[in-house]
Amino acid sequence: MSQRSSQLEQRGRGTRRAAIWCLAIALVVQSARAGSPWRRGSNNGPLLTHHLSKRSFADIQCKGVYNKQIFARLDRICEDCYNLFREPHILSLCMSNCFTTSYFNGCVESLLKLDEMPTFRKMIEYLAK
Repeated sequence: MSQRSSQLEQRGRGTRRAAIWCLAIALVVQSARAGSPWRRGSNNGPLLTHHLSKRSFADIQCKGVYNKQIFARLDRICEDCYNLFREPHILSLCMSNCFTTSYFNGCVESLLKLDEMPTFRKMIEYLAK
């Protein structure tokens, strides 16, 4: 019996060790994802709701009327651009000065959305006034 209990004890340790490793890996992955400012809220991905707030609206020098839907649509262009190029600063450069930089224009072009540019310009004007 002692040999059998020893085997069970070793198996239990191995199982616990594997569970700890799985949890550690899951924690690292989740931390990396949570730390990424490029994640979105409920319907577009698991995380990120913070950068669509009214505070971040002001942080990027938007002085017009805060409209969450318009802000989210323009923000999505910048996020898609980041996902396309995976450059660390592309999101902030695209959004800076209330989406009025050449980076935003370049992102629209890169995402093949030039036909929507007049609509985007009206949205930007609404937010930036």
